[in-house]
Amino acid sequence: MSSRNRHDPAWLKFLLVAITVGFLSLAVLVPLASVFAGAFADGLGAWWATISHPDTVSALKMTLLCAAVAVPVNAVGGFAAAWLLTRFSFKGRTLLLSLLDLPISVSPVIAGMLFVLLFGAQGWFGPWLLEHDIRLIFSPPGLVLATCFVTFPFVARELIPVMEELGVSSEEAASMLGASGWQILRRVTLPAAKWGLLYGLILCNARAMGEFGAVSVVSGHISGETNTLPLHAEILYNEYDFTGAFAVASLLTLLAGVTVGLKAWMERKGGISRRH
Repeated sequence: MSSRNRHDPAWLKFLLVAITVGFLSLAVLVPLASVFAGAFADGLGAWWATISHPDTVSALKMTLLCAAVAVPVNAVGGFAAAWLLTRFSFKGRTLLLSLLDLPISVSPVIAGMLFVLLFGAQGWFGPWLLEHDIRLIFSPPGLVLATCFVTFPFVARELIPVMEELGVSSEEAASMLGASGWQILRRVTLPAAKWGLLYGLILCNARAMGEFGAVSVVSGHISGETNTLPLHAEILYNEYDFTGAFAVASLLTLLAGVTVGLKAWMERKGGISRRH
């Protein structure tokens, strides 16, 4: 800690704490309290009736399915991208780095529209897909595909600075000692980068469960089939079932709470790992 930080006046620290707590209260705590207040406005019975409704259960399953596919797919793809960008020099590396941020830079709604233009009935690949009885748009595979696209950068972006900091000295030493490429990956690279990888996976999972824009375009809003929890909450709200919408939002909030808990655990374990 620098001498400047040690001698900061007490009033400045109090002011910064007050601003931070006030902002978090207005931006996080008050909205969360409103969600749960609205969810239980008509009692626990009404909340449970909405949560246990077949459409809500289907939306929950679809949300978990999208996350269950997107997370491992992006674990492999993100790690491969980070390995390529940190271990090799090649023409077009800067362009590839820029393309890596494309899913974050482009509006999710635009991403969903691109999938419709590519794989819809009138899209570039639409006739071929119809000919082979393959349905992507307005079906679960389309939701999974859109979710994988919008969540791809999270793992790679967490791993790239970690792997750059690790360098290649340990891998080169293992190679000189006769280790194969798979042994180097499994026993040297992955253990050293595991906390960055796990942190990226948690962020990827959080985005996958809360994604709205891209999946909204490709889902078709078919109740009981292609709705995720965010889409189902929107439908209930548009139907003036505010209590039901808040109940679904509370369920999504609970899932987010689990993700935040895992994130905090990862940070604590990562800190312990670094100290030891």
